[in-house]
Amino acid sequence: MSGLDALIAQSFENTLKSTMGEKILSKIQDTIFEKYGITISEAIEDFQKLDFALKELFGSKTNIIEKQIISKIVILEESKRKDRNWITIEDMALAKIILESVGDYDKKNILNTVLDEPRIISDILNMNNIPQTSGYRKVNALIQNGMLIPHGFVSMYDGKKVTKYKSVFENIVIKIEKNRVTIRVLPTIEAMAKSTIMQLVDSRSSHGAQLYVKLSD
Repeated sequence: MSGLDALIAQSFENTLKSTMGEKILSKIQDTIFEKYGITISEAIEDFQKLDFALKELFGSKTNIIEKQIISKIVILEESKRKDRNWITIEDMALAKIILESVGDYDKKNILNTVLDEPRIISDILNMNNIPQTSGYRKVNALIQNGMLIPHGFVSMYDGKKVTKYKSVFENIVIKIEKNRVTIRVLPTIEAMAKSTIMQLVDSRSSHGAQLYVKLSD
């Protein structure tokens, strides 16, 4: 799962639950389990499987439903270049993850170090004078949250290949106006290209954008 999808997936299940209600959510879970033998959480991480289950239940309305749910998490802004879309964060839980990542001094430096060039973890920590123990813990947290994504390998002297990492975002803009926090992010070209969720939303952005489907039971 791409870094961008890993970020969105953390909010998707709760949004799906609050939007659809327990009865419909139960039907989706049953469909996913019968088809793949996995949970909703696992299907969200492999979004095409969730997409298939929704199509079985909702047919042609699936496109609108997915866009409706995702729009409560992120808003994909219009752009002349489809690989250069800014995204506005709508979900507060997702916003909190991003704020905590850039609010932590070491995590912010880690992300800044790999904005332009992917690097292996040991180099990232050495460049920022971050202790190994706490540094690896913070790097792993950024990876798990989708803020850092794998980007190639380095061959070491003993023949081992070590993963390089890069920030999932090229830019993050945070605005605070009248007690409201607005977060806009610019994903890297690679992050957008590898995001199943954003590709699905973007490919459907001109279809049924003004429609609303009642989902709750």
